[in-house]
Amino acid sequence: MTLRDCRISVGRRTARWSDEDVTAAEAMDFWAFAAGAANVVMQLSWPPVGHGVVESKVDSGNLLKHPWKRARTTFQYIAVAILGTPEDRLAFRAAVDGAHRQVKSAADSPVRYNAFDRDLQMWVAACLFVGLEDTYQLLRGAMTAEQAEQFYRSAWTLGTTLQVTEDQWPATRAAFDAYWTSACARVSIDDTVRQYLFDLIGLKMINPLLRIPFRSLLRFLTVGFLAPAFRRALGVNWGPMRQRLFEWLFLVVAFVNRFMPVFLRQGGSYALLADVRRRIRTKERMV
Repeated sequence: MTLRDCRISVGRRTARWSDEDVTAAEAMDFWAFAAGAANVVMQLSWPPVGHGVVESKVDSGNLLKHPWKRARTTFQYIAVAILGTPEDRLAFRAAVDGAHRQVKSAADSPVRYNAFDRDLQMWVAACLFVGLEDTYQLLRGAMTAEQAEQFYRSAWTLGTTLQVTEDQWPATRAAFDAYWTSACARVSIDDTVRQYLFDLIGLKMINPLLRIPFRSLLRFLTVGFLAPAFRRALGVNWGPMRQRLFEWLFLVVAFVNRFMPVFLRQGGSYALLADVRRRIRTKERMV
């Protein structure tokens, strides 16, 4: 397994916006939501995570039964981790911990898992980071080594908002690449998890009238945002022509994004954060 197998090719054609310092907060443009389903595939490609989600008894968090709610809570977690205050993160962590207490393998589970396993949480957080960095570079151009280090350090809260400790995160961006390459060697998707993911990508959980016009686009975006190792594990094909179409699409998207005001590009993320804060004030359920 090499790093090239584990990462998509990004930022090769998009002109860099600037050479100034960067943070992960700049990656919260709404276009980044397009990689959401691909990131679910990445996370669930570790068997303990995949079976933990598929077998979960937490009905309110079931992606196929409550897709909009699950999407909201996932994107709210990212918004809280990247844009929120320590108080926001503490409150959201307590809410997520309440759901995670119910997620542990049963006697008949094919793999052992526990949602409080820090190694599993590190993997999920690493997937979120990779997805955020990939979409950022597609939209804003490839970062310099110094910028990549700044971006990486500012995104540690993706894991430390839950049980991942700072000393568990690789200390440098280069060390993260080593971790990621090693972790990708554990990628394996069995038939049970694969069917769950195909149901997700095929939008099986929504009304057929809404499903038909968006299913092909979601599949294209999802597979496009997957690195070769994940495509192989999922069992999907992706040829050179589709890769070129994917790159051309994001050249256009990146050009449009460059001229959009911040409140349009990132308004959705701040709205999600505002909803979390409202739920904290009113003691309404968050996850």
